[in-house]
Amino acid sequence: MIVVEHILLAKKMEVFGMEDILRPIYQERASQLNTLGVLMLEKKVKSTLTTDSFDTILLIIVKEADQPVFIKHYTYDQKKAAMHVITEEKLQEWLLLGTNRKIFEWLHHARIVFDRNECMAKLKKELQEFPFNGRKIKMGLEFSKLIRRYVDGKTLFENHQYLDAYNNVVHSLHHLARLAIIESGLHPELTVWNQVKQIEPEIYKLYEELICSEETLEQRLELLFLASEFLIHSRTAIGSAHLIEVLNTKEYWMFNEIMNEPQLKPYSVDMTVLLEFLIEKHVLEIINIETKGPGVFHRCYRVNKKIL
Repeated sequence: MIVVEHILLAKKMEVFGMEDILRPIYQERASQLNTLGVLMLEKKVKSTLTTDSFDTILLIIVKEADQPVFIKHYTYDQKKAAMHVITEEKLQEWLLLGTNRKIFEWLHHARIVFDRNECMAKLKKELQEFPFNGRKIKMGLEFSKLIRRYVDGKTLFENHQYLDAYNNVVHSLHHLARLAIIESGLHPELTVWNQVKQIEPEIYKLYEELICSEETLEQRLELLFLASEFLIHSRTAIGSAHLIEVLNTKEYWMFNEIMNEPQLKPYSVDMTVLLEFLIEKHVLEIINIETKGPGVFHRCYRVNKKIL
């Protein structure tokens, strides 16, 4: 009994020691009006993936800062902690574009230790509910990346560049998996394939076939392009829904107008390939507008009204 009490006391002291050491660090930040919230994430046993091998992550969200991301590392009691100070704008960018995959798990698992006007509580609730409009934008971005990788991979395959084609196909399957997860109303985690195995085993089997099959690389790729064609086609409507919604606000668009439209800027480098794919699938159509040069036209884009 005495031994058990000593163990429990030691554990309490360890927790208190950690809080006692780290509290002054985040309390200083919390006292500043610029700080919206402070969250703390502790490493799980035998899991270093989420916290980048650190024992504790301090996530501090601020309204604005000279640097959108500021990171400091600390050592305490033979352990290590990382403090990430992130602007609200940068956080929203990560959440929209998915360029920082860990941020979703950090926000989901982290404990709120300071919250100004319940900003962090509202953010966590919004992430759990994952509103459809937010999902639609994220599906559009994943779909554009999927099409880019698929088209590039197919071109490389047709030119017998099988290893480079393989690399693009692996990435295209990854985007297809993430698209399926978002479509189901979930955020893609770091362990995407574990998620998609439960949600859409067909995509998981394709991935398994690509990396585990005893067929030649050429045969594996050929089979996968055929199978992917159907899976991509079945998701074209939902994957392009956000883009079509924006393009429908005007009769037709010049390419430069599309690239400068604030809602479409996140598509950036994938836009050209995505537009050409949607033209091929008759989702969009070309409108030629006369220029001053005889026989030369402005190539403009509009939504094919027949699909609506």
